Amino acid sequence: MTAHDTTTGPPGRLATFFATDDDWEREGSITLGDWLVGATVLVASLVTLELIRGVGTLDSSDAPTWVEWLTVISGAVLLVFRRRFPLTIALLAGLHMFVTGVWLPMVMGLLPMQIIYFVAFFAGAAWARRRRDMVIVMGLITLFMFAWLSWQYAVGSGFDEIRESTEDSEGSSLIGPVTAYILLTTVINLLYFFGAIVGGQVAWRGARQRAELAEQAETIAAQSTQLQRRAVIDERLRIARELHDVVAHHVSVVGVQAAAGRKLLERGRPGDIDGAAEALGNVEASAREGVTQMRSLLGTLRDPAVDSGTEPEGVRRPEPRLADLPALLDGARESGLRVGYEAVGPVEVLPVPVAHSVYRIVQEALANVRRHSTADRVQVVLRIDQAAASAYAEVEITDNGRPRHGTSGSGLGLLGVRERAAARRAEVDIGPRAVQGFRVRVRFPLDAPVASLAGAAR
Repeated sequence: MTAHDTTTGPPGRLATFFATDDDWEREGSITLGDWLVGATVLVASLVTLELIRGVGTLDSSDAPTWVEWLTVISGAVLLVFRRRFPLTIALLAGLHMFVTGVWLPMVMGLLPMQIIYFVAFFAGAAWARRRRDMVIVMGLITLFMFAWLSWQYAVGSGFDEIRESTEDSEGSSLIGPVTAYILLTTVINLLYFFGAIVGGQVAWRGARQRAELAEQAETIAAQSTQLQRRAVIDERLRIARELHDVVAHHVSVVGVQAAAGRKLLERGRPGDIDGAAEALGNVEASAREGVTQMRSLLGTLRDPAVDSGTEPEGVRRPEPRLADLPALLDGARESGLRVGYEAVGPVEVLPVPVAHSVYRIVQEALANVRRHSTADRVQVVLRIDQAAASAYAEVEITDNGRPRHGTSGSGLGLLGVRERAAARRAEVDIGPRAVQGFRVRVRFPLDAPVASLAGAAR
């Protein structure tokens, strides 16, 4: 620590304890409890005053009774406003203590009056709005009180009174009665004033901590609400993407099969009737499968049992796995495409969420080929490489066609592919090939966390 480092020295520690640089303000108001405290202290002070008067202790006082009562009442009233005007009340309490001690010392010495002063000083430290002002005001009050005490001993009649009261006392062989009396009085006053200030500061720090905890609780509640809202948005995006994939795939199959059946019926050849019937059968199967998947998907919104894995037997969940990929490719082959499939690496280790994304990407790519391309051949390759520096799973769909005129879509399908990739921190390569055809390639890192769909959609 250098000579100029005051943050860890005694002044720095005191400033830290009293939080002189803290801008937080403790709001205080006058409540019914404050009036009850003032009334209770007032009654206790007046009763104590009259009891002491009854035993003759106040006989030496020349002040009228109403002055003594007014002194007690004015002191008790201070406590009502101690939290609303803490430093002002502390100053008034110090002034009240000085004036009463000079003219009515017996009244000032009453236990209820000492409690009034202590609570006023305590409140000044506990409720002051600005901590630097509190340190200054309470320090001045303490210095003034000890200066007054020293003045009484040095200039006033304090020593004479002490000698008179202790002249019959033998005292101690180490400390004389006068010295002992002065030291005892000083210690009591130190404990009194510094106890009020330190106790008030401890109370302020406790209130500060509770305010921070309440603020943190509000922040956590706001973040929880935001996370819930984001989860709802993510779920909506997921449902929208699922619906798009399901509808686009099956509608494209229906369109291709219906067109094939219509052409066969138009030719009217005897052998074409069976082909048309087969095409219409494929239309029926694809339409039924699409409706079933949409019904299952919407069922996840209405039935919480679906999420817990207790859905009724026979109802297909709208989350296809890698095992469903061959059936998807067979459906594309039935529509007239020549579809090749190659799996490279241990595809069985592919996580289920990634496998679901792979299925949907292949499904969307095949639907785009049928709707927007002249291609008659599609190649699907799934690669798993765990020996790479960063393990990954990659799916690539390529075709040999060109864009079909007059079939431009909305672009939501490819947008859904990009959203799926972004949600899993995947790399995306979508666009025409250098030679011929179109390519959709997505590489999923196998150790990447899942991102928020709402954030990925931005």
